[in-house]
Amino acid sequence: MKKIFGLALLAAGALTLPTCKPDTAKTATETAAKSPASPAEVRAQFDILRDSTNVSWQRMMASDDKKMTDLRALLQDLSKYPGANQAQLAGLRTANARLKAARYSRQSMASSPLIDRYDAAQDSVLKQVYPLAAPGGNAPSAQVRDYVEAVQLADADVVRYRARYDRAAKTYNAYLQVHEAELAKLGSHYQGLQPLPLFEVN
Repeated sequence: MKKIFGLALLAAGALTLPTCKPDTAKTATETAAKSPASPAEVRAQFDILRDSTNVSWQRMMASDDKKMTDLRALLQDLSKYPGANQAQLAGLRTANARLKAARYSRQSMASSPLIDRYDAAQDSVLKQVYPLAAPGGNAPSAQVRDYVEAVQLADADVVRYRARYDRAAKTYNAYLQVHEAELAKLGSHYQGLQPLPLFEVN
């Protein structure tokens, strides 16, 4: 699965992702280690950390959504070529369309097998698509080649997005553990907060 064997991709570091502003991320991390002097500071610091995890998650999901969109367009484009196996392509379009509904959420990802099943389902589709789209590494058109490259890049980015989310979530969880009692006094939006599940990408 991606979260297990993706460390090689992470180490390669060949891809560049959109990131939060470095100063914002640094401030969030540093403030988590401080002992705030007032409830207002507790709220402000916690909100920064919560926003950081939200942004990391949203960017990760947006990348995955874009991968599915590009894959759908690629499969549709392949169906236009003479000799295309229409039944196979239709089956792959159906499998791709089902992926989003099967994807983990921020809470359901606490179940590692669910993440593994999603990764396996997506990998199964991709492994069938690549030989069809670029047999022998040769795509039938520049457009197909561009779709293939976009999907491959997004797939390679999965591990890095997950590692980035884990870093933000770990800082959030650490702050919550230290200041849970203080946060609970700030109102309903800060009560009953739970630690965020992690991918545990190192």
